[in-house]
Amino acid sequence: MESIQATKQRFGIIGNDPKLNRAVEKAIQVAPTDISVLVTGESGVGKESIPKIIHSLSHRKHGKYIAVNCGAIPEGTIDSELFGHEKGSFTGATATRSGYFEVADGGTIFLDEVGELPLPTQVRLLRVLENGEFLKVGSSQIQKTDVRIVAATNVKMAEAIEKGKFREDLYYRLSTVEINLPPLRERQEDIHLLFRKFAADFAQKYKMPTIRLDDHATDLLLKYRWSGNIRQLRNVAEQISVLEQTREISYETLKNYLPNMGSNLPAVVNAKKSESDFSSEREILYKILFDMKRDVNDLKKLTLELMKTGNTAKVKEEQSSLINKIYSEENNHDEELAAIVEDENGMDETDFEVFSIPEKTSENFNNAVDVKKKDKYDFAEEIQEEENLSLQQKELELIKKSLEKYNGKRKDAADELGISERTLYRKIKQYDL
Repeated sequence: MESIQATKQRFGIIGNDPKLNRAVEKAIQVAPTDISVLVTGESGVGKESIPKIIHSLSHRKHGKYIAVNCGAIPEGTIDSELFGHEKGSFTGATATRSGYFEVADGGTIFLDEVGELPLPTQVRLLRVLENGEFLKVGSSQIQKTDVRIVAATNVKMAEAIEKGKFREDLYYRLSTVEINLPPLRERQEDIHLLFRKFAADFAQKYKMPTIRLDDHATDLLLKYRWSGNIRQLRNVAEQISVLEQTREISYETLKNYLPNMGSNLPAVVNAKKSESDFSSEREILYKILFDMKRDVNDLKKLTLELMKTGNTAKVKEEQSSLINKIYSEENNHDEELAAIVEDENGMDETDFEVFSIPEKTSENFNNAVDVKKKDKYDFAEEIQEEENLSLQQKELELIKKSLEKYNGKRKDAADELGISERTLYRKIKQYDL
């Protein structure tokens, strides 16, 4: 069996991190077998090196090795790319085409970004893994293939399965052995080593002296989070090599090439989370709505208190219909206050609606409710003197007729009255219907 160090040297893998060495060791161990392998890790950690190791050290090394980026192929053509198609099977299919699984027979296929495969293609891939069979697009003839599949993904597969974006049975077939590559931030001792290697490569490529970091720049290099991992580190090394005239790189110079440096550096935070600290914009929005609702209820309570202790006669004179609707009689004040407190967990728009009742006739019953969305403290028109019944009685009668019309179905009755079902339920409870 080839040693870990020799394998890393052969495939240009740099670093001595224990997790990296363990990943290379697992690749060497599974290479002689035909079991499927799933390589996991963040984008840019070098997952493409593992399938190359597996293929080169397997008995398939003389067969074809095909790497397929599943995320780069359009959903409409990916089945044709992987499994081939028959002439005339779809618009543009002017000739029969062999897919990757047919071409790579006896070799290895590396499916990069396998988590991006559409569900119908996942079903086809599962069949290949189970019995080595596939169908070309537009064909009914079953074909056989003998390929070794190595897949890679930066997607959290457990979450993808839970959301229904990836088949659980396919995941278990692909991940007979799972090899995880650590992110660069967990390989701190390898970061400077990799940077120096990239700097030397670019110096040779562009025929210029090699750049070097001073001590402060080296410290910054090690503290940076490197969300893009090795790919980002290589990109930074190339930019500095080409753009900087001075070959000695300082802290300030390096800082200019590290995007969002402030948010990527480690920071000391208060471990105790305050009550107003929310984890998402949705929670912040909920808090604002709850605060607004609390303010409105405070205004309601204040108005009740004013009516109990202040000049209620004047208030009733100025806003007679409003008071008749909300408060009806001063004896009901406590009941209304209790309803307001109960509403604190579920206000809706219809809590602010005012009934305007036309004359009761059978022909205009369907238009009996004119819903006017007004604030409870806006001016409301005075009730006409010729009205013999109070607004409360009219409201009660309308609710009764609506319930009778719809055989007690609250939802239909509430829709006709122009109020929410919840508001109707509270009115039924209030009038003991």
